[in-house]
Amino acid sequence: MVVVALSITGVINRTRALLAGRKGIRFFQHIYNVRLQLQKGAVYSTTTTALFRIAPAVYLGGALLAFLFIPVADLEPMLSFHGDIILVAYLLALSRVAIILAALDTGSSFEGMGAAREALYGALVEPALMMGLATLALFCGYSSFADIFSMAQELDMNLTIVLLMVAYVFVVIMIIEAGRVPVDDPKTHLELTMIHEVMCLDYSGVDMAFIHIAGWLKNAIFAVIAANAIAVAVSFHWWFAVPMAIIITGVSIGVVESLRARNKLSRNITYILTIVAMSALVLLTGFLLIQNIEI
Repeated sequence: MVVVALSITGVINRTRALLAGRKGIRFFQHIYNVRLQLQKGAVYSTTTTALFRIAPAVYLGGALLAFLFIPVADLEPMLSFHGDIILVAYLLALSRVAIILAALDTGSSFEGMGAAREALYGALVEPALMMGLATLALFCGYSSFADIFSMAQELDMNLTIVLLMVAYVFVVIMIIEAGRVPVDDPKTHLELTMIHEVMCLDYSGVDMAFIHIAGWLKNAIFAVIAANAIAVAVSFHWWFAVPMAIIITGVSIGVVESLRARNKLSRNITYILTIVAMSALVLLTGFLLIQNIEI
């Protein structure tokens, strides 16, 4: 999980540089940047309260705790109990609420716009997340990640295709949660179309490092879940799931960011709702196949 979390951003940067014909930055440049931020202090506005100061720790803590519940194929997670898929979803929601409230606490209308968009997109994408988790639980009959990904399964072609579609849903959810193209562009600064980046403009030093690290952990969560869904039907081993998680997210996001521009804000709603509809279709299709109902 740590390898996936630290590698995805580097793979994205290298893929974009390769497609653009540039040398690009170092593979682990993002880690060096965070190391420098961890060595610096933080500056706080006089208009902010204690909420603004504790939000990065809550943001990182929620992502870190959810991170510990995710297995990597045949490797067991550090924490597990029945029903933990619901807890993971709520921990990710807690992280989002913390950063939204921190952005509102600054009193800036600019950050308020980003917080409003983050809240809207988060509310729209959560049904897709829950239906994706429900599809995985439906296939295995368990409500714990450790039990869902506890063994390989003999699946026919139809069920394998459904699992591949579930993996695609989680990759798109990761793109939305991370604020990547086409929903948002992490390279933009001081633009009225920003979403995730604008909420962090008032943070610096160690607080900004916490936010970046939490983002890496969240990316790894969705990437490994997607890779596990593929590994269950293809090759249920950690040495298959880890590179798969890095490739299907890092390379795909790098290619998308190199070949297309960010959506208009008015199209983001349609984009997210399309993923919700797809996750609902995948859940329904999986249910019909499990019940041996011909489609």
